[in-house]
Amino acid sequence: MRYRQFGSTGLFVSELCLGTMTFGGSESGIWGHIGRLQQGDVDGVVKRSLDAGINFIDTANVYGEGQSESLTGQALKNLGVSRDNVVVATKVFGEMSKGPNGRGVSRYHVMEAAKASLTRLQLDHVDLYQIHGFDPVTPIEEQLRALDTLVQQGHVRYIGVSNWAAWQIVKALGISERLGLARFESLQAYYTIAGRDLEREIVPMLKSERVGLLVWSPLAGGLLSGKFSREGSSESSSRRTTFDFPPVQLDRAWTVIDLMRRIAEPKGVSVAQIALAWLLHQPVVTSVIIGAKKIEQLDDNIAATSVQLSAEELAALDQVSRLPEEYPGWMFDRQGAARRAQLAGQPR
Repeated sequence: MRYRQFGSTGLFVSELCLGTMTFGGSESGIWGHIGRLQQGDVDGVVKRSLDAGINFIDTANVYGEGQSESLTGQALKNLGVSRDNVVVATKVFGEMSKGPNGRGVSRYHVMEAAKASLTRLQLDHVDLYQIHGFDPVTPIEEQLRALDTLVQQGHVRYIGVSNWAAWQIVKALGISERLGLARFESLQAYYTIAGRDLEREIVPMLKSERVGLLVWSPLAGGLLSGKFSREGSSESSSRRTTFDFPPVQLDRAWTVIDLMRRIAEPKGVSVAQIALAWLLHQPVVTSVIIGAKKIEQLDDNIAATSVQLSAEELAALDQVSRLPEEYPGWMFDRQGAARRAQLAGQPR
């Protein structure tokens, strides 16, 4: 297990992060389609992850309607995990009560939600507190001031964001710098070899502003697990068959899966490991969030950290998964070619 610098901070997190969407959830609710693991199984998943060197756990207050945080916190207590040995992240944004102020990122909701999350987690602070989505109502400055208050109070160490656009993050970074507030150190976003939309605007921004990237759904909701092909699924109980998310351009995905299968077979590894290894080979990625309902799935995902992809394999995967050209990207490539050659020291 390798450890990577978290954003522009001095913190280091494991290249894999344990995601907890499979913890808790009722049989009839949305979270029930994803997991429903209870305390005994949760303890086993957390222990196996920590034993493998994972020091990063990601949850959210809406997962399992609060159950995920409660199960995660109890697992850390049951296992006697030293607080210094684990980086705990959670999120705020989604609906946690039926009243008009029970959702969003108003100062009111952020402060109330943070207290509730700490109680469920049985912690006095979280290491990373993330806004789970973009709130079109609350001014960004109000959101940042609320988060900065939590940092100043010692309840939060670092702040991050999830599912925001590049311009929104840059605007927030500018406000933080101007007002001397805590800044976003990470973006949690969807990114897979079958869904590379992030590379158009967000990846260049992350590199420029030194914001870390935490990848959610790295197997595209199970589509890249190796259980799916053009002919259908080999496992009727797969989450993707009941919860078709995130959306994927399937024609491109099938071509990518076919190539990953050809690369995986001679290496004796799974298609899922190739998909995860591809992400781990991307320099912009800080940590890849993995979740599992079974220890066997977890072990398979963890094994991806040992998979090496050659330059030729990476080039082939890039070729079949590359995004269609889009303006202004193709103009940047055309107009900047001479300057890039000059920087590389190539003769005119």
